Amino acid sequence: MEKRSESIKRRRQEKLANIKFRKIDILILIMTLFGLLGYRHCMHVADHHQIVIEQQAKARVAKIAKEKAAAAKKRAAKSVMRTPINWKESSEKVPYPNLNNVKNFWIKVALLKNRTYLMSGNKVIYTMYCSGGLFHKDPNTGKMVSDTPTGTYQIQPERGQSFFNNSLNEGANYWVSWKDNGVYLFHTVPTKKDGSYNVSEAEKLGKQPASHGCIRLSVPDAKWMMQNLKVGTKVVVQND
Repeated sequence: MEKRSESIKRRRQEKLANIKFRKIDILILIMTLFGLLGYRHCMHVADHHQIVIEQQAKARVAKIAKEKAAAAKKRAAKSVMRTPINWKESSEKVPYPNLNNVKNFWIKVALLKNRTYLMSGNKVIYTMYCSGGLFHKDPNTGKMVSDTPTGTYQIQPERGQSFFNNSLNEGANYWVSWKDNGVYLFHTVPTKKDGSYNVSEAEKLGKQPASHGCIRLSVPDAKWMMQNLKVGTKVVVQND
């Protein structure tokens, strides 16, 4: 009887142990499943996060491109310069300044930029396309210098409707002197002996140096300069 009781007790203990192990196995299985689900969730979150980052990066690039395009469009709309350059028309699409209302008026010529600036103090009030003297190498210094002299000069009394230089086989209209009393001038793009404009030379206006030393301007710009520049107006010619 005693042996039977011990046997029953042992079987119960074994049964309880088996149940315990099964619970542990189930718990391990549950933890494993949760682990797998958690891993997949983490991977999903990571993938989603990566997609979000890529989308944000693309959005930033698109935004920057849009802002640049808008800025370029705004600059183009704001610019009053006439494009493409037309030597038959004024350089700007707005009226010329009324010099009676301009303080500290002077003229700056930038030879390499092919621009002539009408200035009020330090402020540019009108920009003209121009072409100054051709550049060549100075044999003494080895530097590139223009046939247009640089420095500070002033508008002189000499001016006129047209001229023709037989030695150069070239002329121009609407001229006004700024150095050496009729030698260095503001004038139109060049004319031929018959008075017509030299179109191949005129097309260089505002794009490259081209003259023998004078400052070439569009036809309306040169006419305005001849008619409006007062004697004594400061003219600064620079290589920039």
